[in-house]
Parts: sequence; C-alpha cells; structure tokens
Amino acid sequence: MGYHVYILQSTVDGSYYVGSTQDLNERLDRHNQGRSKYTKSKRPWQLVYHEKYPERSSAMKREKEIKGRKSTHFIESLVRTSRM
Repeated sequence: MGYHVYILQSTVDGSYYVGSTQDLNERLDRHNQGRSKYTKSKRPWQLVYHEKYPERSSAMKREKEIKGRKSTHFIESLVRTSRM
C-alpha cells in the first residue's frame, strides 16, 4: 500500500498543511470532518500535492524536510510542479 506525504490547502484562507499517512483518502476525510485539531478551524481542505513512499520512515523523513523549510514559496513550487 505504501505511505504518502501530502499537502492540503484550505479553501477558506489558502493556508497549507503538510502531513503523512498510509491511507490518503481516509486522512483527507478526517481533516474535512474536523477530527484533526490543527486543521479543524480551516475546513474544508483540498489535496493539492502528494508523494508516495514504500515505507513509513521515508515518508516521515520527507514530511520533516518539507516542514523544515518553513517556506510557503517552497510548498507552492511543489504544488505548481505537481501532476495530480
């Protein structure tokens, strides 16, 4: 099944959220149902980017790398180059 690193964008204020999961559809549903503390107030969310990895450790490493950049410009460049 694999693991995913994903980026969501709030349709309310345009902010981004970066996360990782094994089940991308279920996780997006949880965010949009308000079952995630951080994303609850900015619903609804849309999936704008994702990458697939064979194991959890690789996905978590990539998630940490993206978050570590602390750059909206970096996230937007990933989204722009995405072929979703």
